[in-house]
Amino acid sequence: MGALEDQIKEIEDEIRNTKYNKATSMHIGRLKAKLARIKDEAVTRAMASCGGGDGFSVKKSGDGTIVLVGFPSVGKSTLLNQLTGMKSETASYAFTTLTVVPGAMEHKGANIQILDIPGLIAGAAMGKGRGKEVIAVVRSADMILLLGDVYNEKHIGVLIRELYNAGIRINEEKPDITIKKSGNGGIRFNSVGRTGLDLDEVRSILAESKCMNADVLVRGAVTQDDFIDAMIGNRVYVPAFFAVNKVDLVDMDTRREIETDVTERFGRPPIMISAYSGLNIEELKDMIYDQLNFIRIYLKPVGGKADMEEPLIIREPATIESVCNKLHRDFVEKFRYAKVWGPSVKHDAQRVGLPHKIRDGDILTIVTRP
Repeated sequence: MGALEDQIKEIEDEIRNTKYNKATSMHIGRLKAKLARIKDEAVTRAMASCGGGDGFSVKKSGDGTIVLVGFPSVGKSTLLNQLTGMKSETASYAFTTLTVVPGAMEHKGANIQILDIPGLIAGAAMGKGRGKEVIAVVRSADMILLLGDVYNEKHIGVLIRELYNAGIRINEEKPDITIKKSGNGGIRFNSVGRTGLDLDEVRSILAESKCMNADVLVRGAVTQDDFIDAMIGNRVYVPAFFAVNKVDLVDMDTRREIETDVTERFGRPPIMISAYSGLNIEELKDMIYDQLNFIRIYLKPVGGKADMEEPLIIREPATIESVCNKLHRDFVEKFRYAKVWGPSVKHDAQRVGLPHKIRDGDILTIVTRP
């Protein structure tokens, strides 16, 4: 691995020492693309060389899945117990959790799956510390809770870097970039709006992956890094937020310093908790619910009354088709139309089709063929 790390460092140094301007943008773009390709190949090799681990194949369930990501011994297992009422093994030494431990949290009518995974360590993207299995679970989650504690909050950046190296983009919108390879014709580049890229940069980046013929469409502002991510194609975009645990072990001044530091470095405030004493756990539950963008839909049978006691919980953005898929796989195939009462329609009992976007509080009647 030494030679590979030397190669990565050499390219990173050249990028850092090359002043970015119009004349150097193509060169820097190609260097970045080469660096991303080498790192991606290294991660892929590391993952392939790691042996499989028992307990890491977890089927997603409930209305949404959140994964607890943190260093060893920051209190993930204790937090899981607080949120779900279950008993994940806890101890004051590292790597108590050796498999994925799933739990279920009921909150505001939603059933939320919470996964406690082994602590992430530096080098996890390259397979260290059960990195292969841990990263695979994180990639499939609906949301990430990055958990630090009052003794290591300054190292949260290491967690973010490991996730980034593994192709996980947190709190980023997926850029609207389409790359269709073709057999001839060179690189044809079209953009909608001010993209920030030009044809020469796009051609230079694609050349690094030996792509000489392609139709490229970019909508909106994107960076070279965004385009490289689209070229590699295996990135996932997952929302995340931060929590700092064990705040009951420090005084109020230290708490405020930590909160200010995390907010300044990552652009959003953490929630300060104690999984041991239960401090701010209810606030954390509310935040999880809100961050998952849940909406409540009420179902009304044909000719009957709507069930206003037990709403269907579904994540935005949602459509009639999303509801049908959640109810039963046959509903889409047999769908005729739906009637909607509520904020998503202009008038009550409005007929809509599968693509109709629904909103919180809508009442639905779904009509299917026999």
